[in-house]
Amino acid sequence: MTFILASTSPFRAELLSKAGLTFTTDAANIDERAVEAPLLESGLDAADVAAVLAEAKALDVAVRHPGALVLGADQTMALEGELLHKPANMEDARFRLLAMSGKVHTLHSALALVRDGETLWRHTSTAHMHVRTLSPAFIGRYLADVGETALQSVGAYQIEGPGVRLFERIEGDHFAIIGMPMLPLLAELRRMDMIDG
Repeated sequence: MTFILASTSPFRAELLSKAGLTFTTDAANIDERAVEAPLLESGLDAADVAAVLAEAKALDVAVRHPGALVLGADQTMALEGELLHKPANMEDARFRLLAMSGKVHTLHSALALVRDGETLWRHTSTAHMHVRTLSPAFIGRYLADVGETALQSVGAYQIEGPGVRLFERIEGDHFAIIGMPMLPLLAELRRMDMIDG
């Protein structure tokens, strides 16, 4: 059976490849902000938004690939109850890091497996990220060091790189932090006999 990742994220594809999975990629064609807006108005939290978006992406791609098993993924970040998005520019990234300094934010990484319009499985993992107190001078040096990669993630960091220096403590699964809760996914693919168990 064909297995498709409904994303062109190099980070997610790399995780699947390193786990030995055979798959193709096809990016979902949905307006995430348009899907998200009514969810937030109805009072859904960031974890629920991630779950709905992951499923919407998988359903969108599944329409183009009858019979294929499609994996949708999404990650949201909440700081003090507010759902945040990727910084638009380096100044936004600086303000984001200042806002996160000395606080805890949550990352919600959601997955959905879909075949022929039917959702077969859903999972959401949450990580609590304790940012140490960051001086404005350090934030400036950090952003100069990482450059435009700060704009590739909602928190202006990649935990697998220099971004790890921002934290004093992390509660949660490493894979959930980087946007693909691999262990629950692999368990479900084994259960479905998609991979060797």
